[in-house]
Amino acid sequence: MFKELAPVLRDRAVLLTVALVDADQIRVNIVPKKLKDGDNDALTTPLSVTGTAEDLDAELSSTIVGFVGSHLQMKNTLEKAKAEMDAASKAALAEARAKAKTTPNRAPAKVDAPPAAVVAQPTEPSKPVPAKPASLFDVPAPVDDEDDSTSEDYTSEPEESEELNEAA
Repeated sequence: MFKELAPVLRDRAVLLTVALVDADQIRVNIVPKKLKDGDNDALTTPLSVTGTAEDLDAELSSTIVGFVGSHLQMKNTLEKAKAEMDAASKAALAEARAKAKTTPNRAPAKVDAPPAAVVAQPTEPSKPVPAKPASLFDVPAPVDDEDDSTSEDYTSEPEESEELNEAA
């Protein structure tokens, strides 16, 4: 049993309690303790096993091996994640410093003057066409609304108005 606990004992203290629960039931608690304030709480998860003396003799060693293996794997995973986060943080800081150093040193880009535009000679303004006074007999210009089914064709001569004009 202690041989199996040795890998955990290298990094932290382990509290071991054994108690009689029932007439034939024994509970064994294995509790890893924090050694530093920065330790992750997951590394102090306890193991509690209850069984008869015969069951504990047969199974406790393999249970402790599994517990220690999980504990060490979690420790390695946490250390690896912490190292990756530290490396990413350092890379981000270095990138930010590099950007900060290169930004102020940049000179404004030179703007080339646009080529001289060809000056057009002014032309004589055309005389405005005088507006034709409106008449009651003017027909409005045709509207090209193909969608409008109610539009009338003003270019054709109205038949009724001719008959009325002749009758007058």
